Amino acid sequence: MEHDPGRARVAIIVVNYNGGALLARCLEALERQTERGFRTIVVDNASTDGSAEGLEAIHPGVEVLRPGHNLGFAAGNNLGARHAVDAQWLVTLNPDAFPEQRCLEVLLGAARAHPEFAMFQARLVVDANRTLLDGTGDVFHVSGLHWREAHMRPAGPTDDLPREIFAPCAAAAMYRREAFDAAEGFDEDFFCYAEDVDLGFRMRLAGERAMYVPDAVVFHVGSGTTSRRSDFSVYHGQRNLVWTYAKDMPGLLALAYLPCHIAMNAAGVAVLALRGQGRVALRAKLDALRGLPHMLRKRRAIQAGRRARAGALRAVMARGWPNRAAIRSKPL
Repeated sequence: MEHDPGRARVAIIVVNYNGGALLARCLEALERQTERGFRTIVVDNASTDGSAEGLEAIHPGVEVLRPGHNLGFAAGNNLGARHAVDAQWLVTLNPDAFPEQRCLEVLLGAARAHPEFAMFQARLVVDANRTLLDGTGDVFHVSGLHWREAHMRPAGPTDDLPREIFAPCAAAAMYRREAFDAAEGFDEDFFCYAEDVDLGFRMRLAGERAMYVPDAVVFHVGSGTTSRRSDFSVYHGQRNLVWTYAKDMPGLLALAYLPCHIAMNAAGVAVLALRGQGRVALRAKLDALRGLPHMLRKRRAIQAGRRARAGALRAVMARGWPNRAAIRSKPL
């Protein structure tokens, strides 16, 4: 397939669950985009706050999918992707994320200039305090820990330059459709949390690369529909952290860093216990172990199709103490 972002067909997928006024603001921001060659698909996960009622009338042209129950973020995006059969590019956008007018235009421009990349990350800026970044992409540490780079800090000189990252945060990311499909999209067993890290990892295993695009700006509320420290978030994040490592880490790296992975999980449970969430963290780890046979079956298929060398993957992973570690990448 020829990839020509200049004439690209783009689908922007917004998975909504009780997004309230945030969803309306997100859709209004999309209506102001300078790039008009896209369709907007809202997947409503059985919201009860009325946020999805009458959307087609309020925002003509917006396509609303109503599966009738909460599919979660992963399956919701996959449903939107299947609906957008003609899209060459898929943009995932949280309902609490508001792109600047030129955001999509800039992302497509980056795709045109850098066809060697299949994943693109917008610059996430804290909506409530626009002097702070919300993130410049997802970092994966060799221990299996992952986090959003530059979260809640002022932009530094390197944050104004495009560079390679490990994977994009799906709050505002663009994926080449062909590569997304080859990776079979988001893992629906994850439901939500870490599903974007897992997808980015699997795409990297297939030989794809990810790029941070600083001039594509998106203002992000963050945890707009779920609290980042809720038991729900902790459970899915802690469980899926283990599954991502089990599925995606190449064999030699998985063995080499397994002691770090075990220690990191134990430390995570201890920290959460001090915060009063030890029970939910422990339940997450036990459920991760129960699901391990299923994840290892997935692993066999994923690793059998791996194209990227372990050394190349290790080069884009963070090492050292997690609170100081980052990918040591050069600006493009």
